[in-house]
Amino acid sequence: MKAIFDKISFDCSRNVTRAYSTSFSSAVRMLAPSIRQDIYNIYGFVRFADEIVDSFHDYDKEQLFTLFENDLAKALNDKISLNPVLNAFQHTAIKYNIDSSLTGAFMKSMKQDLVKKDYASFEEYNEYIYGSADVVGLMCLKVFTGSDTDKYEELKPSAMRLGSAFQKINFLRDLKADTEDLERNYFPTLNLKEMDDATKAHIIEEIEADLAEGYKGIVRLPAEAKFGVYTAYVYYKKLLKKLKNTPPLQIRATRIRVPDYEKFGLLAKCYLDYRLNII
Repeated sequence: MKAIFDKISFDCSRNVTRAYSTSFSSAVRMLAPSIRQDIYNIYGFVRFADEIVDSFHDYDKEQLFTLFENDLAKALNDKISLNPVLNAFQHTAIKYNIDSSLTGAFMKSMKQDLVKKDYASFEEYNEYIYGSADVVGLMCLKVFTGSDTDKYEELKPSAMRLGSAFQKINFLRDLKADTEDLERNYFPTLNLKEMDDATKAHIIEEIEADLAEGYKGIVRLPAEAKFGVYTAYVYYKKLLKKLKNTPPLQIRATRIRVPDYEKFGLLAKCYLDYRLNII
């Protein structure tokens, strides 16, 4: 029975989320049960694509990515895949009419990570972020707004800015791994050997502007999604604060993180804010 296979596929995407990101999976658990699984399905898909280009160093990444890309197209066309993560994703993509332009832009940015090391212009930088992060926010927004296309269009700019903010924070947090292990530099204005307080402050200011615009959309989200997205927002805002207070040399030398005990405190604060209608 396909229902059994679909359940296994959904379980796989949920387990991928929990294994790869405790912070994101905690935020997803704050979503309404009616939409929770679909966000797991989206995350599983984007995580697997990202893992191919970032982690599978002992294998032919281009060959694996091409196989994954072809399997994605076939899954969306056939409405089934023997890859459980893609089978789960196609279910959500078809259910919410996630446009192929979004998945196409995402795969394009992931494919760039196979060959591109530096982003010399803001045009390249913004195009990469759009594909790697903004469209993921839009896929999730499709789930959050359901059949309400007017609400989707209204919140689209804020969802993209929030996706951009999260991605730029990840870039700053993962600076050491990106530069040393993957030899990548996403920030066009950043000379990694000479990053100073002024350069870091400029990047932080850019991210803070994105977060502020993203927050304007969070408060207008449907009730089913608001608490979960707000939880992710608060976590990333805390991480950005830590990065802001960390000297550039330390950011280049180590991965800054939010300890688990602080995450629990943030979750409690988010719940209180939500219950008191602060958001």
